[in-house]
Amino acid sequence: MQPLNEELVKIYIEKSKTALKSAEINIKNNLLETALNRIYYAVFYIVMALGYKYDFKTSKHSKLMGWFNKKFIHEDKIFSNEIYRTYESAFLYRHKSDYDAVYVPNIEKTISLLADAKIFVDTVSKEI
Repeated sequence: MQPLNEELVKIYIEKSKTALKSAEINIKNNLLETALNRIYYAVFYIVMALGYKYDFKTSKHSKLMGWFNKKFIHEDKIFSNEIYRTYESAFLYRHKSDYDAVYVPNIEKTISLLADAKIFVDTVSKEI
């Protein structure tokens, strides 16, 4: 791994941890739309860190998700389909909360997604 990539891996791991903490704070304050945003970004940032480890770089969310699915779920079979479903769910609920004006987040679903995101981040971190 190139030195710059090593530094970016560390930065994105830290951003992921911070996003999880922010999601927890937002849930406690009933700011569920913001919590869903932070949950997704915790997942996104840890996959960005993984991407830098493997010298894969993109700023496109769908491209990063596709790369993760292809390489780590289907080709190398490092992670389970369940892990990928967490990524998809985080993306879906973040998209709903950010762009669907009439979407009202559910507290139980948000808490559940946060728990899944913590498992995702922990699981992916072990590969980094």
